[in-house]
Amino acid sequence: MNKFGIGQPVLRDEDIRFISGQGLYTGDISLENQTFMYVLRSNIAHGKIKNIAIADALNAEGVINIFIGKDLSDAGIKDMPTNFKTKNKDDSDMFTPERSAIAIDMVRHVGDPIAIIIAETIEYAKNASELIDVDIEELPSVTSASEAIKDNAPQVWNKTKNNLCFDWEMGEEEKVNEAFKKADTVVEIKLINNRIVPNSMETRGAIASYNGKTNKYELRCSSQGVHSIRDRVSEVLNIKAEDLRVITTDVGGGFGMKLFNYPEYICALFASKKVERPVKWISERSEAFLSDTHGRDHVTKAKMALDKDGIFLGIKINTTANMGAYLSNFAIFIPTLAGTAMLAGCYKTPAIYVNVLGVFTHTPAIDAYRGAGRPEASFVIERLVDIAGMKTGLGPIEIRRRNLIPSSEMPYKTALNHTYDSGDFISNMELAVKDSDWEGFKSRANSSLNNNKLRGIGLATYIEACSGGGPEEATIILEKDGNITLHIGTQSNGQGHETAYKQILCEYLGIGPEKMTVIQGDSDLIAFGSGTGGSRSVPVGGAAIKVASENIIGQTKIIAAKKLNVDENLIEYKEGLFLAEATNLTVSLEDLAKESDIPIKVSSQWTPPNFTFPNGCHICELEVDKNTGYIEIKKYTVVDDFGLVINPQMLAGQVHGGIAQGIGQAIYENTVYDEENGQLLSGSFMDYALPRAEDLINVDIRWNMVPCETNLLQIKGAGEAGAIGSPPAVINAIVNALNIDHIDMPATPNKVWSRIYKN
Repeated sequence: MNKFGIGQPVLRDEDIRFISGQGLYTGDISLENQTFMYVLRSNIAHGKIKNIAIADALNAEGVINIFIGKDLSDAGIKDMPTNFKTKNKDDSDMFTPERSAIAIDMVRHVGDPIAIIIAETIEYAKNASELIDVDIEELPSVTSASEAIKDNAPQVWNKTKNNLCFDWEMGEEEKVNEAFKKADTVVEIKLINNRIVPNSMETRGAIASYNGKTNKYELRCSSQGVHSIRDRVSEVLNIKAEDLRVITTDVGGGFGMKLFNYPEYICALFASKKVERPVKWISERSEAFLSDTHGRDHVTKAKMALDKDGIFLGIKINTTANMGAYLSNFAIFIPTLAGTAMLAGCYKTPAIYVNVLGVFTHTPAIDAYRGAGRPEASFVIERLVDIAGMKTGLGPIEIRRRNLIPSSEMPYKTALNHTYDSGDFISNMELAVKDSDWEGFKSRANSSLNNNKLRGIGLATYIEACSGGGPEEATIILEKDGNITLHIGTQSNGQGHETAYKQILCEYLGIGPEKMTVIQGDSDLIAFGSGTGGSRSVPVGGAAIKVASENIIGQTKIIAAKKLNVDENLIEYKEGLFLAEATNLTVSLEDLAKESDIPIKVSSQWTPPNFTFPNGCHICELEVDKNTGYIEIKKYTVVDDFGLVINPQMLAGQVHGGIAQGIGQAIYENTVYDEENGQLLSGSFMDYALPRAEDLINVDIRWNMVPCETNLLQIKGAGEAGAIGSPPAVINAIVNALNIDHIDMPATPNKVWSRIYKN
C-alpha cells in the first residue's frame, strides 16, 4: 500500500500556502497600469430608466470613462443567455428572456447594474458614481414567488403571463392518482425552502485586459472552471473562444455560485478594450448580497399515500420555484431535472408525480448552491416521511425501515427514472441509530426538561445524484527532470484537489508527491475542462487521471523495452521502476524522462456512464431553551456511503462543511425582502446570520462504504452530501422537541419561541 496513495489520511499540501498567507487570490493580483471599475447599481427593485446623466461624473477627478448599457449594445455586445432550457408540460416553449450586462430600459431588482465607472482608483470611481444623475420611474415590484404568480401581481417581464417562466412536470400523474384512491392513509405538508445568499469567504472578482496587437482578451476571475467561463463570456462578447484566455488562481469558496457568467465579467472586458488598460473589479460584501446568484427559494406542497401497513404507494408534489428577475446559466436545471429527479429519496415508492412552476420575481437570479436541487428534494421527502411516521404511529425509524430500498434490490430504478447502482440504505440508518444512542434519548430528554429545556432528536436519510455529466481530461507530463506535472480542467475552491490528485497519481505511478505539480485554472494552458460542480472533480477528474497514468506507463514501457533490449511484454512497472522479467535489468521512470529529448506527455479523457449516488443517514439531537427559543445542537451523528474513500481526513472536512451550511439554512440564514418596495432587508452580516464555530459541534462520522459500480475509481462524490442531509435532520429534531407537526426554515429563536407559546 502506497503511504501517499488512495485511502491514506494525507495532510493537505496546499494548506501550508494558505495558512502562511502565500495564497494567490484574484484580489491579490495587480497588473501594470491597471484601472478600477465601480458598478453603479439600481437602488430600486423595478423601474423604467428615463435618463442617465453622466457628464458631471465624467469630469470628476481620476475618472477615465463611464459606460452605460447602450454603449455595450452599440459595440455589438450580445445579451447573456441561459444555458439550460426545458419544455412546459404541454410541450410548449418556456419563456426565456435575455439579459444585458448593463440594464438599458428597465431595472428589475435592487442591484441591477446601470452604469460602470472606470477610474484610476476605486475611491475615485465611487466618488464619481455619486455625481451620476439617474432618473428611474419606480414601478410596483414583487419578491415572493407565491405572490408573483397571482393574477394581479406586478410583471417582471411583459411577454409572459403571471410571471411564469415554465410549467414543468415529471412522473406519471394517472398512476399516482390511482395510488391515492387505494390509500388507507394520506399525509401532506406545505413547506418553504428558504432563499440562501452563498457568501463565500472570497467575494467574486475580475481583472480584465485587452491586447490590441493580438486582438485577444484575458480575464482573471474567481471561478469554478475557466473553460465554461471562457465559452460563455466569449459568446456574449461575440468573439472566438480562443481569443479569450481565462485564468483562475486560488479560490476562497464557490458553492456553485462561481460557476456562472456574470455582468461584471462582460463589463470589465468591454471597458478594458475601450480604455486600452487593464480593469480590476472586486466585489464588496454588501454588493455580493445584491449581485451574486442566490440559492433555494421554493414553496412546496407534498402529499403521500400509504397502505394499512405504512408502505408508500404514491407521492404528489407541487413546487413553486423562484427564478429571480433573470435566468442564470443553470437556473432552470436546478428545480427541474437536478432536484425533482431526487424526490424518490432512498425509498421504493412505486408512483411519483411532480409539477414545478418557475416564477420570475424582482430579486437576483437563483441558481446552484451547494447541492443544487438535491437539498431541496431531500428536505421535502424527509419531512413528508416524518409526518407519515407520526400519523401512522410507526415513528421515524420504523416507517423508514419498511420503505427503504434494500441492498438486495440494487441496482434499483426509481419512479423518477434514476437507477441507483449501489447502496445499503437500511444499514446506514441502523448504524446511525446505534451510534447516536437513540434508545437512550428519553433519559436525556427528561434531564433536559429538568433544566427547563426541550430536547429533540431527528433523523433523515439522503441520497444525491452527482459526478455525472460530460468527460474530464487529465494531461500528465513527464518533465525532463523526472518530475510529474498534471494539467486538469477542474478548479479547486478550497476542497484540496492538489492533495487528492497527487494521491491518485501516487497510487498508479508509484512515485512520491514531492515530485508532482498540479496545475488548474488556465484556459490557454489546459486544453479541456468541465470545471468543478456537482461533486464531480475527484470522481470524474480522478478517473481521468487513472486512465492517463495507465497510458503514460504504457507509452514509457515501450521506451523502457527498447532501452533494456527486451520484449515489451516482459516489462513490469512497479514503484517508479520498469523491471525486465527474469533479468536484473531495470530503468526508472525518472531516468527515461531525463534521457528523452522532449517531455513525455499523455492526455486522456474519461466520461462517466451514469451519475454516482452518495447516500447516508443524519441524526441530529438538540436542546431548545423554553425561555428564549435558542437552539443548541448537542450531538450530531452521520453514516455516509461515498464508495471508495480517497482521503478520509479531507472527506470528513467536506462533510463537516456541508453540515455547517445545512445547519445555517435550517436555523440561521434568512433572506428578507420588503414586500412593498423590494429592498433587501438582510443585506449584510448585521442582519443575515451565518452559523459560527460556537454554533457547531464535532460530528460523529462513520463510513459505510459500498463500492460504486459506475465510477472507475469506485467513488461516489462527497462535496454536497452534508448540506443535503442536515436541514431535514435538524428540522425533524426541532419538530420532535416542540411536539408539533412542522416549522419552516430558518427555525430562528423568535420563531421557535412563538411556537412554544402559541397557545
